[in-house]
Amino acid sequence: MVVDDDSGIRELMVNALTYCVNRKVLSFETSQAAWQYIQDGNNADMVICDVDMENRGGFELMAKIKHQSPEKIFIIMSGVDANEKKAALAGADAFLGKPFAINDLFNLVQCYVVD
Repeated sequence: MVVDDDSGIRELMVNALTYCVNRKVLSFETSQAAWQYIQDGNNADMVICDVDMENRGGFELMAKIKHQSPEKIFIIMSGVDANEKKAALAGADAFLGKPFAINDLFNLVQCYVVD
């Protein structure tokens, strides 16, 4: 699951991840929509979420998801370097700094998703 308010980044990540993991990759424009999807009884193997979104950001979504499912893999993305330490302290499994190379995304996801 990819959560980012930037449609270009969402589309790029969905296309790249679909190729990388050979699975359906869902995307959401807001953390509220992603949370509602999970609350409706749906599941995601992994959540990759931007921190810097309007309304609720990635840290709030991560707190909710990790509270409900501590084992869920959650990767925080941000263009703000200081968020890497904050993400680690908040319980993120990994941090992806923006801008990133597609290979960085592939390598990170391959660490957690095994066919």
